[in-house]
Parts: sequence; C-alpha cells; structure tokens
Amino acid sequence: MTGRVESVATSRGGVPKESAFEITLTPAGVRGDVQRDLRYHGGPDRAVVLYSLDVIRDLQREGHPITVGATGENITVSGIDWPAVTPGTRLLIGEQVRLEITAYATPCAKVRQFFMADDYMRIAHKKHPGWSRLCARVLDGGVVRAGDPVVAQTG
Repeated sequence: MTGRVESVATSRGGVPKESAFEITLTPAGVRGDVQRDLRYHGGPDRAVVLYSLDVIRDLQREGHPITVGATGENITVSGIDWPAVTPGTRLLIGEQVRLEITAYATPCAKVRQFFMADDYMRIAHKKHPGWSRLCARVLDGGVVRAGDPVVAQTG
C-alpha cells in the first residue's frame, strides 16, 4: 500500500499545528514540536501523530470545519487505505524513516471547534473505526517533507 506525505506540521503547544517545510523525527518525537500535557501526548509510543487527508476531506464533506493540522497531527498522508492501518503497521517514509503504529489517538476536547456541534468524538476509534488519527513510535528517524512516498506494511 503506497501513498504520499501531503503535509508536515509542528506546534509550540496546542492546536492547530502549523505547516512546516520539513520535520525531523527522532525516537523522542518531532524536533521542535511541543506538547503541553505529557500525560496524554508525546513519549516514545506517541512520538508522532498521523492522519489521512482522505479522511479529512470526507469529514469536510460532512460539513465539519476541520483542516490539515487542526487535530494535532504531525504528518498528513494521502492514498493509503486508512482503515487498514492499525497498531503494528509499519510505515516507510522516503528512503530512511520507519515508523510503527502504536495506538489510535484519543480525541481531545481542545479540537471540538473543528467539528459540527463540537462533536470531536467523530474521530474516536471506538465510535467510528477507521476515522481516527494514529500514534506511532520512531524506529528509524530522519527528515520528512511533503511529497515523500509512504509505504504501509500491514501485519
């Protein structure tokens, strides 16, 4: 399953994350990206948050005012069968970055403004499988840019 990176983003804390030219991934996370509450964000198993541009567009078609980076994702991809990407899936980005999906990201109330009627649980995996953001650990770090190919290797 092959797709591409559409956007990369960071934040000094909070959402939305702002688009960047490139990001550097390390096992500790995205260099320069700040999380305010480390009980729920960051750490080696949540070093990177990914989302699908295809899902974002579907949400927009439903009427949600969501945009790329709005829900705190660091990497937005397209062309990947998003529901097939589950914990344990490995992603190769470009020629050197390797990630392993660790969990479905739990939606935070701070993103409610990006959903009709503040229904931020619209992207909760337990309520709507296949619509969630994903957390990943960094197996091999490096630089990621929009346009990089993404290969998903499902278990």
